Amino acid sequence: MSLRIVFMGTPEFSVPTLMDIVGQGWDVVACYSQPPRKAGRGMELHKTAVHEAAESLGIPVYTPTSLKSAEEQEFFRSHQADVAVVVAYGLILPKAILEAPEYGCLNGHASLLPRWRGAAPINRAIMAGDTETGVQVMKMEAGLDTGPVCMSESIAITPDMTTGELHDRLSPLCGDVMVRALSALSRGGLTETVQSEEGVTYASKIDKAETRIDWRKPAAEVHNHIRGLSPFPGAWTEMTFGTKKERVKVLRSSAAEGSGTSGTILKAEGDEFIVACAEGAVKLALLQRAGKKSMSAEEFLRGGHLDTAVPLV
Repeated sequence: MSLRIVFMGTPEFSVPTLMDIVGQGWDVVACYSQPPRKAGRGMELHKTAVHEAAESLGIPVYTPTSLKSAEEQEFFRSHQADVAVVVAYGLILPKAILEAPEYGCLNGHASLLPRWRGAAPINRAIMAGDTETGVQVMKMEAGLDTGPVCMSESIAITPDMTTGELHDRLSPLCGDVMVRALSALSRGGLTETVQSEEGVTYASKIDKAETRIDWRKPAAEVHNHIRGLSPFPGAWTEMTFGTKKERVKVLRSSAAEGSGTSGTILKAEGDEFIVACAEGAVKLALLQRAGKKSMSAEEFLRGGHLDTAVPLV
């Protein structure tokens, strides 16, 4: 069975899924993405990654700010889609949209549901110290990521893996799993498994207020916090350079030997930049001062004039 597909996505994470669907020969009749946003020094309008990818493929792109109006819903129905594929779109889909395609809306979600429903599943999995995650294709319902699971693939989260690295593993995997789900749907063999009522957690959007490193926590939690926010928005701490305190992002860390008062710099020599936590210590490996490029600990310590006697806060 041939499928008419509407694709709905916004960030770079979603692009491999769109490309894989088109590569399989499926008929993508329309693409929905977030509207262009102002960015950069000139505050020029920039199209989303999905918008640009769809245009390069000759797919019509639509960027409504909401899908709640009767006019937008009627226009969506006019595509006569068999199914909508949704990957990190960023807008709530009203019931009328969810029910418009004959086979509903399939969502590619970057967690093993019901764990980490919501906006930031990749960050939250790493921040919580999870050792496994994955991608699931879910039949969308009105609730937040509550629908039945149709296809699943899991991967391991290694101890020092960052959100950026996990993102880059899961993004192509999402495309692969979604293509398999669509193939099963086209054969009439896509099965649905209701999510468990147990183990539900929510991946709320990352708030800037939670990005500061709290050295009063155990080293394992500090390490997970750093890698869970790397590369964006970046976990940060205050360091002292001469008489001036400055925010510094920490983008990579690892477990280290040592102990001391929370925030105390235990070692700052060569590539060894070790800071004490409430329990244990962490080694800072990649850092970024405001307005500068990221650099290794060795580069940072060599040129930063850091006052190592002042604890980090």
